[in-house]
Amino acid sequence: MQIIPAIDIRGGRCVRLHQGRYDRETIFDADPVDAAQRWVDAGATRLHVVDLDGARDGDPVNLPHVQRIARLGPPVQCGGGIRDAERAARLLDAGVDRVILGTAAVESAAFVEQLCQAHPGAVVVSLDARDGRVATDGWTQTSDVLAIDLARQLEALGVARFVYTDISRDGTMTEPNVAALRDLIDALSLPVIASGGVATVEHIAPLASAGAEAAIIGRALYDGGLTLQAAMDAARAVGAGGPS
Repeated sequence: MQIIPAIDIRGGRCVRLHQGRYDRETIFDADPVDAAQRWVDAGATRLHVVDLDGARDGDPVNLPHVQRIARLGPPVQCGGGIRDAERAARLLDAGVDRVILGTAAVESAAFVEQLCQAHPGAVVVSLDARDGRVATDGWTQTSDVLAIDLARQLEALGVARFVYTDISRDGTMTEPNVAALRDLIDALSLPVIASGGVATVEHIAPLASAGAEAAIIGRALYDGGLTLQAAMDAARAVGAGGPS
């Protein structure tokens, strides 16, 4: 299982939100590239970048920062405000190798299919769930769509993989919702990346054992409660038949 550090950008700075709430923000780096470089230096093999301004307002205004991060070396997956083909293309042209759809995936299956056909293997759908239902518009709105139902509908359209986030756990430093993650993985044939709730090294093995392709980690790395090296070692231990 791959460990992917998260870099959330708002107002040009690297921040973390508590349960997706924009009024509960912690600033970690004035320049998000500094955060990205720190994780690259620590051995990150992929970076997860979210344009929070874009996610809420529908306009990915932090593209210059994303472009600078993409130049650091490791592959970058990016989401936030990707609601038309032109915005997706701008990110891919900037050096991102995966674009992550959220709100757009709920609103238009036709757009998802079009983008998958134009960029095979590059489209990821983020299933951000609150009580099992998909949240949109930067997590400010909760739809009536169940995450598993949406995933099943999109699976046949060419989506490469899914990111699953339990919003109630994101940024809380509690623990991941492993049961919900496992239910989603069991219902699908595509890879699923876990996101939200990882606080300690003990949280890594259950995610790997549940079948997650990767785990996105944010606040725990920034607060220092978990090092990237320790997380990667724990993931490798499960893959090698270690603790589960």
